[in-house]
Formats: sequence, C-alpha cells, structure tokens
Amino acid sequence: MKAMVVVWWWIYVLVVVQAKAGEDNVTYDGRSLIINGQRKLLFSGSIHYPRSTPQIRDFHFGCTMSLVLFIEQIMSPLRTSLPNNKLMKSEGLYASQGGPIILSQIENEYQNVEAAFHEGGVAYVKWAAKMAVDLGTGAPWVMCKQTDAPDPVINTCNGMRCGETFGGPNSPDKPSLWTEDWTSQYQVYGGEPYIRSAEDIAFHVTLFIARNGSYVNYYMYHGGTNLGRTSSAYVITSYYDQAPLDEYGLLRQPKWGHLKELHAVVKNCSTPLLQGVPSNFSIGPLQQAYVFEQGREACAAFLVNEDSTKNATVQFRDKSFELLPKSIGILPDCQNMVFNTAEVRTMPNKRITTVSKVFDAVSSWTEWKEEIPNFLDTSLQSDSLLEQMNTTKDVSDYLWYTFSFQPNSTCSQPVLHIESLGHVAHSYINSKFVETGHGSHDTKGFSMDVPISLNDGMNNVSILSVLVGLQDSGAYLERKYTGLSIVNILCSGSNPYDFTNYTWGYQIGLKGEKLEICKEENLEKVEWSELDDSTNTSLTWYKTTFDAPVGDDPIALNMSSMQKGQVWVNEQSIGRYWVSFHTPKGNPSQILYHVPRSYLKPSGNVLIVLEELSGDPLQISLNTISVANFNSPNYYNHLPHLI
Repeated sequence: MKAMVVVWWWIYVLVVVQAKAGEDNVTYDGRSLIINGQRKLLFSGSIHYPRSTPQIRDFHFGCTMSLVLFIEQIMSPLRTSLPNNKLMKSEGLYASQGGPIILSQIENEYQNVEAAFHEGGVAYVKWAAKMAVDLGTGAPWVMCKQTDAPDPVINTCNGMRCGETFGGPNSPDKPSLWTEDWTSQYQVYGGEPYIRSAEDIAFHVTLFIARNGSYVNYYMYHGGTNLGRTSSAYVITSYYDQAPLDEYGLLRQPKWGHLKELHAVVKNCSTPLLQGVPSNFSIGPLQQAYVFEQGREACAAFLVNEDSTKNATVQFRDKSFELLPKSIGILPDCQNMVFNTAEVRTMPNKRITTVSKVFDAVSSWTEWKEEIPNFLDTSLQSDSLLEQMNTTKDVSDYLWYTFSFQPNSTCSQPVLHIESLGHVAHSYINSKFVETGHGSHDTKGFSMDVPISLNDGMNNVSILSVLVGLQDSGAYLERKYTGLSIVNILCSGSNPYDFTNYTWGYQIGLKGEKLEICKEENLEKVEWSELDDSTNTSLTWYKTTFDAPVGDDPIALNMSSMQKGQVWVNEQSIGRYWVSFHTPKGNPSQILYHVPRSYLKPSGNVLIVLEELSGDPLQISLNTISVANFNSPNYYNHLPHLI
C-alpha cells in the first residue's frame, strides 16, 4: 500500500500518482488494479494543486504546465525548479515510463447531465473514452458515476456511502473503485459547515472494502483555498476545511489518526482481500459477516452492525463479539477483532487562532473611493438589459447597469423594483448608495423593492450587478442567464416606469480593477487619502502595509469587521469575502481568509481591501493558525506524509 496523492488535471482529467519511480505495468482485473503482476489494495487522498498550501506553492499554478511540475515534485520532492513546456507523456510521467501516474480519469460525473444532450451525450461518452484510451498512456482510465463507461474504461463511484450505493462495475472484468469519498462538503456563503465524523467515514470505507472494493480515494484528503476568483457560485474561499488535513495543511483530529489506523489494519488483510474467496452471510437481524479466505493460509472477516441505535452481540466461528452501533469490526485473522470503526482511539485536537496584528492605527490606512458611473460615462450602450456573463466575458465579478430618466409629477412614493438572475445587486440613485440585495446558492435569482427619492429633473440610476463565482455544474451552462432581468420604478397611484427595454449604459468592472491598483506599480494611479473613519461608505478601496508574523504557522486575515468584497496581499488575490451573509444560526459563514506564507515578504507587505458595502478596516486582524490536543499544549506538525 503505497503513499499516494490524487490531483485534478483541470478540468476533466484525474490522475492518481504514487510517490516512487520505476517502470510499472499497470492493468486490472475484476478484483483490483494490478501493478507489475500483483493485485493492489490502494488508498489515496485528493489535493487540488490550485488550492494547495504554501509548501508546494513554489510553482505558479496559473499555467497549464504547473500540473506537470507538481507531479514531478511528488515523484522527486527534493527538486525545486523544473523547465516548462512539458507534457505528461513526453516527460515520462506514466508508470509504464518509470513515472508515478498509475490511474487517470476522463470526464467527471457526466452522466448527471448526459440526458440533456440526448443522442449527443451518448456519442460524447464514447468519443471521450476512445480519445483517452488512444493516448496510449499505459495507465487504466476511469469514468466516475458513469454506469455505461465504454470498455476498457472503468466506471467508478463518487459519494459518501459507496459501499451501499454503488451498483458495481459494468463488467465482471473491472474492479470496484471509489474515486471520491467525500470527507465533508464544500461550504457556501449562508450555509453551515458540514461535519462528517471520523466514525462515519471509517464505517463506509470499511463497508466498501468488505463488499469487494479495492481502491478508495478521499475527496478531499487535504482541504485548500479558493484563491482569486476561482470559487464557484456562492462558495466560500475555504474549501473542504473539514478534511483530514484542513485548509492550512494541519491535522484534523481524530479524522486523520482514525483513518490512519484503519488503513494499517486493512493493509494487514491485503492477502486474503485480494487473493481469497469472498463470502457473506447474516449473523443477526441487522448484522452481516463478510469473509475472505485463502485456503488455510489467510483469512479476514468484517462484522457489520447496521443498527445505529444499540450494540449488537454476534456469534462468529464459535466466538462472541460485541459490535458498537453502526460499526464494523475487523478481524484480520478471522479470530481477533483488532479494530472497530466506531471506536476512536485518536485524541481530538482543536484549532488555535492567535492574533498577530490588529490594523487599528488610523494613520496606517489610506483609502480611495470607487467612482459611480452614470449613463453619460458609459461607452457600451444597448436598448435592452444585457446578460452579464456574455458582456463581461468573466474578466470581472462586476457589471454596471446605468440609465437616466426624468419622472413626471404624478410619480409619488417611488420604489425601485429590481429582479436579477445574478447574485448581488447594489443600487445607486444620483451616485448615492440606496440598498443592496442578493440571492443564495439554493435560490436562483432574487428581487428587491427599494423606496427611493427622485429629483424633479434628470435622475441617474446605477445598479452594480455582482457575481460571486460561476455555476459549477449542470447542462448547457453556456445558456445560463445572469444579471438584471427586470427593472421598474413603481409609483403610488400611477403607472410604473418600465426600464426593461430601455436605453442602458454599461461599464464592465470597477475603475480600480481596470487601473489594477492592487499592483505595486499602479498604486499611484489613484489619489489615496487619509482614512475617513467617521463614515463607512460603499465601494471603497483601503490600503495598508504590515510585516509577516514570525515563525512558519499558517496565516489568515480576520475580516469579521467588514461586509463584502475582495482582498489582495502583495498583488496576489486572497479571494472574495462575504462576512455579512449569515447562516441560519446567525453566524458569518467565514471570517478567516487564508494568506499563503509564500505570498509574504519579511516586511513591507501591501494589503489592499475592496469593500463593496461598508465596514471597519481598523478591526481587521492578522492571525496565525495552529492546532493542539484538547488536553495538551503540544502542537502537531502540518503536512505529514500520507500512508
């Protein structure tokens, strides 16, 4: 059982690599993957290189070839710089060439949307499989959640309970593989974190192995950070922070330790699991035994208690065993139970957040207020409401919709009515902020009705439509409409003004974005002024400097005093923050935002904050992150080796 890591070859190829070199012939049969003629029982853990922690951020993951560099680093960790312009196969990175890649994935859960494409979807699956196989990499290919994966591509399972939900390979000659065992779920703004217990993960992994599974990949094993604008719609920057290794690369106990113990026990069962004859039979109303026997040489048993409410005493081979609720006991010799999935022997730990610096000195900040465009300021104009993504081409989260009009005397108690299929809308009347509205991850679109005041003469209406990431799944994504869909001004006692089909002016992005004022060479393109802490106005850019905290603990900004916006450190985007979007329990979904140490200099680091609404930058703090046992001050080292 070799040390393994799984990486996504963005967007649609998954590769499984082992941390060794040496030419390997990789095939498979109906039991497992076969490496150099030997069946293998494998565990691996997903880490996304674009979201990865500082220890592997010597490479710039914006370029395509960074994945090659990342995989080469896994194969040879001591190498620190490698030439660019390489391809996987040409660089000999497949196992058959002496490289570490032993398994590849083409597409990702395509069957979820295949039906929407009718016959074209079926044809595409066949084409994708043939294209992958024809590459001649020497490594098997898989398609996850694709029950009709064409031979020789292996159909695999994704989910939390594949031991229960997986229908099995679509051919008796293919092994049972679990390509995504979800250790948690990604979290969205407005949503609570999903906490999956170590016991639950261990139960379902063991059940999958007991039911002839031979490969489990944890998704994610190492959490990460959605830096820049890479988060999908409404997703926070902290990605799978509840994984065995969290967002910062720190141990998440007892998850990490409990799974490590499970892997060691399963490894001791490898011979009967891979070579023995499987059987299963009932040992109680909600209890089952799975047995693997290799003649008289080896035997392993898995005793399953499906009852989630009480212990079960079962008889197996003339011995009595006590099984905890919803648990599996593992007997590597069919005689002694050495591990129970519900019995956690690893001590839990806790995350320690230590304030290193509070940015509370007024004199240390400067600010620049974003200009609010009016209709006459715009060069792009249309007689209708334009779709946001087609207009911005995703160069910015922001699109200004502007128009001018003069009301008649009969419009009393005016109300601005906005309907949007975007995510957020900030409204301005005559350059003054009025109100904001937003949707949610589960609500596609929103509306807002805002009482406004109008001048007797010409009025300028400016609406900033904001996307918080793009949709990450579903058929026909290119046809999804985003942005404003209806805009009216309602008047008491008279007909409304309908501006849906009207002459609109558009500005793509913010002026600060266009000037790239987050970059050091462009800082002086705007006139920064002293911080005005008497009023908190919308669309304000803030700037300050700081020194890096001493040590090597991970670092995060506490943005709890702000509302919504983006952050940059030394020109690098830390991502979007949205503190004001609370969960049903009334808490911010996220207040800590990871700052990779590799982004920092010892001193003179430049922090830029764009606040869309209003906030208090004087309460932003810089924190170090560590973990310790609940009963001990001792800290764990981060980024341990996978087993």
